[in-house]
Amino acid sequence: MTIRHTGVPHDGVPCTGVPNDRAPRKWVLRRALGIAVAVAVGLPVAACGSGHTPGTINIYTNADGAAITRTTSAACTKDSAGKYTIKVHVLPKAADDQRLQLARRLAGNDSGVDLMGLDVVWTAEFADAGWIEPVPDPLAAKIKETTLGGPLASALWQTTDDSEKRLYAIPTWSNTQLLWFRPDLMKQYLGTTRPPATWDEMLDAAEKIRKAGGPSWIMEQGAQYEGLMVWFNSVLTSAGGSVVDPDDASTQTLNDTAEHRAATLKALQILKAVATAPGHDPSITNADETAGRLGMESGKAAFQINWPFVFASMRSNAAAGDVPFFKEMTRYADLLNSNPQNNQLGEVNNFVRTRFDFAPYPGVIPGVPARSTIGGLNIGVASTSKQKALAFEAAECLTTPAAQKIYAIDGGNPPVLKALYGDPDFRAAYPMGDIIGQQLAADRAATRPPSPVYQSISTLVTATLSPVGAWDPESMVDELADQVQKAIDGKGLIP
Repeated sequence: MTIRHTGVPHDGVPCTGVPNDRAPRKWVLRRALGIAVAVAVGLPVAACGSGHTPGTINIYTNADGAAITRTTSAACTKDSAGKYTIKVHVLPKAADDQRLQLARRLAGNDSGVDLMGLDVVWTAEFADAGWIEPVPDPLAAKIKETTLGGPLASALWQTTDDSEKRLYAIPTWSNTQLLWFRPDLMKQYLGTTRPPATWDEMLDAAEKIRKAGGPSWIMEQGAQYEGLMVWFNSVLTSAGGSVVDPDDASTQTLNDTAEHRAATLKALQILKAVATAPGHDPSITNADETAGRLGMESGKAAFQINWPFVFASMRSNAAAGDVPFFKEMTRYADLLNSNPQNNQLGEVNNFVRTRFDFAPYPGVIPGVPARSTIGGLNIGVASTSKQKALAFEAAECLTTPAAQKIYAIDGGNPPVLKALYGDPDFRAAYPMGDIIGQQLAADRAATRPPSPVYQSISTLVTATLSPVGAWDPESMVDELADQVQKAIDGKGLIP
């Protein structure tokens, strides 16, 4: 009898306590950490192995992308001509819960896990634990040739068994934040539609608009969650700093040199300035991406830092008459409901940009482009899988240009393939596509601190920074550095 996945361990199958047949390094320590995780949340230590069905490729993916993954999985299943069937299993909504469920299954030697949708921050942890297979060299070479540098970096890691960094997952889709602004407000109050290029310029513009009686909020993700980590990391890397040494994850780099301290201090000063500026969003310490979008659509904000999804939201909500400062968009309501052609959508997009436009992520150093923290999803092959070669074949199909075009246009997740940024359908759906592509390049993308203990680092950093701005930047430099080192040393909070 095949035991099907239920999201909890099957009581009839004993757990082995052995993660996989690769005998990964430092397993005793990792298993101890896994037990601590399970105890902390009141859950069983590990999921039990559930077995597998030959030819059925089980993919566990995030809830937000499940529908679109089902679409591409069905297409790949059909294209395989009976070679395999991809079965989609939906992980919990919250990223921490997704990570925990996967960790429990893999630690329990669950051979029913073949493919996993991995948050870009999990590569180091899962590779170091021996839970994901390195991508075969021929496929890895192809991916490295066709994939933008930022997403590619998120899938690379060097374990103690590796002589160099290896590709441990296949980049599937990515994301990057942009500056969104009201060009009509800029023109009315400042006499220009040129967007600010730096945080200091944006703060200055917002204050001038406020003094003239206009809406001046700068929308950011200031709540105590991953969004705050993204904000801090983007500003920090744009200032020339980093949380950990990219070549040595055991070393924090927030205050280890005078240069790094200066970068950290500047980043903290910017966060505080935004959070405490005259006329700031009064709920910024509880704000997430949705709050940022709604603050802009309500007409209270002049600027917003957010992901590309806010453009489609503004377009559709304004067309529905739900954006008070943009009632003129209702003229396009019928068109947008009728599957417009690319040229028609281009006309609508150009009109949206008269009231809601986009620009590159604001920099810190004048004349130096910012580095924006990337998001996204990678696909990994579980080391517990009994059909790894077939799983890699399915994973390759799920990340083809055709699949990534679906993720982008139907799912709202920008592609990782360089070639798609010239695709006419993509460009119609993403008028900001050129900026996205530029910010996903190796020299413009910021990955979150590459570390097997990233989750602990993020948890402690966001807890220390909350409530955002209610601290002295000078003393916060050393406090943050101390917390990050505690996370690295295993002395901090284990999420």
